[in-house]
Amino acid sequence: MDSRWVVYSLLAVAVVCAIGLIALSVGIIGPLLGDGYDPTAGTGEYERTSVTVVDGTTEVELGTVDAAVADTFVKRYLGLSGTERLPEDGGMLFVHDAPGEYTYVMRDMSFSLDIVFIAPNGTITTIHEAPEPGPDEDGTAQAYPGRGQYVLEVNRGWTAERGIEAGDEVRFER
Repeated sequence: MDSRWVVYSLLAVAVVCAIGLIALSVGIIGPLLGDGYDPTAGTGEYERTSVTVVDGTTEVELGTVDAAVADTFVKRYLGLSGTERLPEDGGMLFVHDAPGEYTYVMRDMSFSLDIVFIAPNGTITTIHEAPEPGPDEDGTAQAYPGRGQYVLEVNRGWTAERGIEAGDEVRFER
């Protein structure tokens, strides 16, 4: 009976170690432990791109942000969670594998955002002004749905200050 317990214990330890190694390899543990996770800081964990919004009719440039690119499931899930603030002209561009209906939440956020849904051709389909979650909210109480293949998150008010609206176009290189 004792040898069976030892075998089960060793097996359990091996499973826990394997899960830990997998979590480290996909970059989950660092953000959860608070090791300075900040996708907007240009730490090399995130590809970056310049995102420009132009008027859908006149093609006049309305604004540009330097955005961290969230192009994997883990990066999209973490998003800007735990980020203390965005630079004035900073943001995050979420890239989905295919166009579809997506819903965004404000998980572990400490500031407000504009959430901009973008069709595959670059046309803005929806803009939400998302307030910072209250002290008793977990950030998932408010859901922000939209259709597109891309989602741009910027500081709340960024789109309104520049006159950006649905129908305008977003341009970026990957």
